[in-house]
Amino acid sequence: AAAAQSKPAMGLLPHFARRVFPSAADDNLAGRSADLPAAFRKGVISCMDHFKKARHVLRGGAALVLALLLCAAMPARAAGVTAGGADQDTSARMLVPVGHTVGIKLFARGVMVVKAPESGTPADDCGLQTGDIIVKCGGVSVTSSEQFQSLLQENGETATDLQVRREGGSVTLSVSPEQNEKGAYCIGAWIRDSMAGIGTMTYYDPESGAFGALGHGITDADTALLMPFASGSILPSTVKAVKKGAIGEAGELRGDFDLATDLGDLYANTTSGVFGTLDPGEFTERLGDPMPVAAAGEVHAGPATILSNVEGDAVQEYDVEILQVVENAADGRDLVISVTDPELLAATGGIVQGMSGSPILQDGKFAGAVTHVLLNDPSKGYGILMETMLAAGDFSEEPVA
Repeated sequence: AAAAQSKPAMGLLPHFARRVFPSAADDNLAGRSADLPAAFRKGVISCMDHFKKARHVLRGGAALVLALLLCAAMPARAAGVTAGGADQDTSARMLVPVGHTVGIKLFARGVMVVKAPESGTPADDCGLQTGDIIVKCGGVSVTSSEQFQSLLQENGETATDLQVRREGGSVTLSVSPEQNEKGAYCIGAWIRDSMAGIGTMTYYDPESGAFGALGHGITDADTALLMPFASGSILPSTVKAVKKGAIGEAGELRGDFDLATDLGDLYANTTSGVFGTLDPGEFTERLGDPMPVAAAGEVHAGPATILSNVEGDAVQEYDVEILQVVENAADGRDLVISVTDPELLAATGGIVQGMSGSPILQDGKFAGAVTHVLLNDPSKGYGILMETMLAAGDFSEEPVA
């Protein structure tokens, strides 16, 4: 990877009791921006809660907490597969297990409404809802928050149609913008068009150049919905420090990534991982040898190892135990795993934020990837079968929202 450039450091992000990642970057509100309040949710939270929003954040370098993409609660069927349900033989495939952290940039298709409009605003009056994706304004395709705001300024107070995607369908709403105290035309909807953060690359296919990462999708931090995908890329990253996990509080890898250098492009964001293609270069040349992928039926309870990057630029192999293989799981929790390696337990306390996507190896085969950590016992967590993850990546030849 290219040498990291000098980057201004962001303050460490605060943590909340049940919400691992608060919103901490700007979101656009029809002509102005402000921080969204952190929304508390019970249980394990989708790892992309940590991802930063707004394009101006993506344009500059930043030191960010490495996010463990904790939990994708949506069923894998949304990506066209279920655990152990792939109808192709993946056991003969040869893939390189990676285990290195990478930065990820993702741009949405349209803009997502991330907070319920306040009563009496144009957005509320027209029926706009949290989770809606605005894809057109006045017949013009929406490509970013800035461009959407420009379209509102052009229309002024004139009522205009918004084409909105909602729960898989399409609705058309008519909205009449109003001027705010600065004279800008607004509708009063909090919107988001992009996210950025860090996770772990799971595999690389030397034959096709394809890769998969995270083991579950990038979800919006406030709606918990899968981020609608338009484009994205991956970037080099380095781990600088570790905050150990403890009961009730997930640990984290801390480090930074280089926003100025792309290693490759994304082509899909699914509930079973993010997928793309790597550009040939120093990063691919440093990767190891390919190994056979284990079929779902070959993965069993017993000793295994994971590959993780928890210090600097080095990927190391650590001992784990697969406690259970969960049949017909559909949420990225095919495997129940426990960290047994003394070195990893001493360094991290077990599974921490930033390790999501770490490859799981067993009996000389590529079995799966780490996806979750248990907040009441950070030495334990969950993993997705490689067969499930590959089926999602192969299914998503075109961008998936």
